Amino acid sequence: MISVVIPTFNEEENIAQCLVSLCHQSVPRSEYEIIVVDGGSKDATCEIAKKYADKVFTQTSKKVGGARNDGAMVAKGEIIATTDADCIIPSTWIKRIAEDFTNPDVVQLYGPVYPIEEGIGNKFSLFLANTFSRIGYYSQTFYYTLGCNTAFRKDAFLKAGMYRCIDAGDDLEIAMRMKDLGTVKFDGKLKVGFSMRRYQQFGTMQSLYEWVYIVADGGESGKYSYTRKKYK
Repeated sequence: MISVVIPTFNEEENIAQCLVSLCHQSVPRSEYEIIVVDGGSKDATCEIAKKYADKVFTQTSKKVGGARNDGAMVAKGEIIATTDADCIIPSTWIKRIAEDFTNPDVVQLYGPVYPIEEGIGNKFSLFLANTFSRIGYYSQTFYYTLGCNTAFRKDAFLKAGMYRCIDAGDDLEIAMRMKDLGTVKFDGKLKVGFSMRRYQQFGTMQSLYEWVYIVADGGESGKYSYTRKKYK
């Protein structure tokens, strides 16, 4: 079984389309479970999620990394896949994850993203991000993974210590620990629809600047709130 973990916070406008896309995968629904870990939403996020997910509960650990860790701890699957509440998941996503993990050496898997919203600017921004990700992977210098499109072998994920509960860069940091336990694989065909709404709202360059600043400062910052998500 594959366990899909989704952190949420006040996502009533987006969570349904994410979960519907996950419920319409090319593999039987019995082969995967959906776990929603909520950061204390004040809207109808949890009520909506309960219509589709197998488990919905409030996180006890801090920040988005902690929400993913909480989900992993209750997961039944040998594989933990993570995505975000405002993403749209292609119908072959679960199947492709399962196929990539048939290689016993693979401990972490990740792939590129494409913009849900229209616009050449959105396409160009994610083209650059995906190119950056490929450069890091093929040069074996860093792993630019994204929490919205990654998966782990559960036993290795737990052994590595799971995500650090920091403001930004947790998905890059964990990959450097995972590579010590096995192969971290980039699959160019493992794609996820990514929402650019926060970048459109706060500005792409400003958001990137904040992300780089926080990562360079050790992943935590009292000055910036990179995601503008107040996860518990």
